Amino acid sequence: MTQRSGQPYTLVHFDDVEPVECPCGLARRALADVKSFPATVHRTTITDRAKPHYHRTLCETYYILECEPNARMRLGDEVVSVCAGTLVHIPPGTVHQAIGRMTVLIFVVPKFNPSDEVLVEDAVD
Repeated sequence: MTQRSGQPYTLVHFDDVEPVECPCGLARRALADVKSFPATVHRTTITDRAKPHYHRTLCETYYILECEPNARMRLGDEVVSVCAGTLVHIPPGTVHQAIGRMTVLIFVVPKFNPSDEVLVEDAVD
């Protein structure tokens, strides 16, 4: 992450952000240390081993940048088809799971906290 001294903005190039493992695959998380921004933004590479999970208090909004032709999302009790350009808003408490390989931009409000994430055992195939 690049922050220019004396400037009121932050520049982020996601390729420069160290990826971390998450239930979906690999996440590159930005803006966690920017006090004036109330969220974090993640570019996540979702693998075919993504796990169902939910967040106790966080809202996530997925914007799908690219995905396999048969990509889907589990959202609560439903499984819906998604494609590049799809936006999915996921309120707190909603079990969700990406199914298929995809790259997504995720907006997390308030800022991401790993202790807010709860894994669920019943995966969708």
